[in-house]
Amino acid sequence: MIQKLFPLDKNYILRQAQTAMEEKSLDLMVYELKKSYTALYNPLMLMDNTFNQIIDAYEYPTDRLTVIYHQLCGVYRYKYGDNQLELLFDGRSHFDKFQEDWFKQLTLWLRELGQHEQFVKTMLRMTILFDTESRAEWSENQCKAFINQYFDLKIFKRKGELRLKIA
Repeated sequence: MIQKLFPLDKNYILRQAQTAMEEKSLDLMVYELKKSYTALYNPLMLMDNTFNQIIDAYEYPTDRLTVIYHQLCGVYRYKYGDNQLELLFDGRSHFDKFQEDWFKQLTLWLRELGQHEQFVKTMLRMTILFDTESRAEWSENQCKAFINQYFDLKIFKRKGELRLKIA
């Protein structure tokens, strides 16, 4: 597996904490997506075919959702990934603290992003309402572009991303 990094990404403990939280975080992403859809498009919770399909979906492709999760992880490491460890006096390890901080921030971001129709629609198209691979790929690209715009990030291909090979 190859992970993409930005050149100054040195916070290895934070990256490990995010990787350990991946499965739980993917479930959170879908849960928040369902809540956002309900708030934006069906606040009265009227049962129709689409709403039933979204609420009752427990099996969906997660490969594209994982890509979005890794992008949000990279944004967090870029914005909050200071590699200077602080002194902890509560007996927790830095790994545990990073997991807790990351999960809180991810939840906050998902709720903020869930207020935007473009984010909700593209996430639904590539997960719960998945129909074709090409449409899911288009939705993934749209979602990544929206996240970059939302967080005011620009990725310059000529400077590139580092690739870290993981055995």
